[in-house]
Amino acid sequence: MKKLIATSLLLSSLAIAQAAPKTVAIKGGKLLTVSHGTIDNGVIVLSGGKITAVGPAASVKIPADAEVIDATGMTVYPGLIDSETHLGLTEIEADEMTNDLAETSDEIMPQMHVYEAFHAESALIPVTRYNGITNAIVAPADRDTLPGQDSFVQLYGRTANDMLIGRDVAMPMNFTGAQRRNESFRNSKFPSTRMGMASQMRQTFLDAQEYMRKIVDNDAKAADKREHLKRDLKLEALVPYLKGEKPVVLEAETASEFDAAIALAQDFKLKIVLNHLSHAQPVLDQIAALKVPVIVGPIYDIPYDDERYDAVFKLPAELYKRGVKVVFASYDSHQSRNLPYAAGYAVAYGLPYDEALKAITLNAAEVWGVADKLGSLDVGKQANVVIANGDPLDVKTDVKHVFIAGVDVPMVTKQTILRDQYGGGTK
Repeated sequence: MKKLIATSLLLSSLAIAQAAPKTVAIKGGKLLTVSHGTIDNGVIVLSGGKITAVGPAASVKIPADAEVIDATGMTVYPGLIDSETHLGLTEIEADEMTNDLAETSDEIMPQMHVYEAFHAESALIPVTRYNGITNAIVAPADRDTLPGQDSFVQLYGRTANDMLIGRDVAMPMNFTGAQRRNESFRNSKFPSTRMGMASQMRQTFLDAQEYMRKIVDNDAKAADKREHLKRDLKLEALVPYLKGEKPVVLEAETASEFDAAIALAQDFKLKIVLNHLSHAQPVLDQIAALKVPVIVGPIYDIPYDDERYDAVFKLPAELYKRGVKVVFASYDSHQSRNLPYAAGYAVAYGLPYDEALKAITLNAAEVWGVADKLGSLDVGKQANVVIANGDPLDVKTDVKHVFIAGVDVPMVTKQTILRDQYGGGTK
């Protein structure tokens, strides 16, 4: 059975990678464009992997050679974007041989590259795609303070190279209790306090600044080769972040963690995206004053004893009220498919529906620098389009089609194979 599942998933992957995007017209559905409202009874045309037309049915001409999909009664929306997941880095949590989540030999490993470990054949990717998620930021686990660099992926392709569309797009900088290596205080080689974590990171950034200065000096002296600088991959990896060329994803959960982490980031003038902040309600105004995006979650986290029962649930709405750009993440691999429901949960606690949808589409695309290609149903953007039988944020909704770069991706997962094998197919 394992062989059957693996073979079926491999054939599905090959079919996706080898398929050429056709001209497809999706007509009659409710189009959630995200960027310019909702179009009832709309038409969207996909051709050459791009969106070539979108609008009301009465105003969009369907090409004569198009394959027509009748989406009457359906909802059509852009592919969803998970702003932090571990897809492709883990398969079975209990089996260490299937985990590339973090390199734990050191706390400071910014030279680690997610793309060198990304496993394109993961059975978790089709499961995630099945629910309308088409793109994701893949990040190392947050066991280390500087665990490596994130990649931006598209959830289809025959190989990792097909799927990795942005390498080293951001760097996590984690400052919570999870990074304290306190399993053995007597023999620990790693920081066991926030003081130690902050000191270690500060020294690393100072070293990287000095390394960066020497690189500049070396360039100036290149003609006479008066100085030879030995490459240091750890420090070299930090240079684009010290220059503000790429964002640092700064993880903190509580107000005190936020205060310490943001002070460190400001010391080195880092370009930041804030992450988690699940229990940082006392400093929401300070967060808003920074005018930076916030990746929210996990939204299902339980409140602390001194917090209201709904403190975590209301966080996205409270940030939005203060003008903060909010995006959502699953922070997982097995649960990445549940990304839209986190957004739906936030709606129940005050986040406007349109903003919740933007948080997993256009807002995320803007944060990761791909808004010209993804995040909304607009002419010229990549044809990452989902057709479902209801509201994308509703758990009762079933996705019927997922187009990625204009390819109608087979709706095949390990679970559907088992269903068809033992359950007699769909009902």
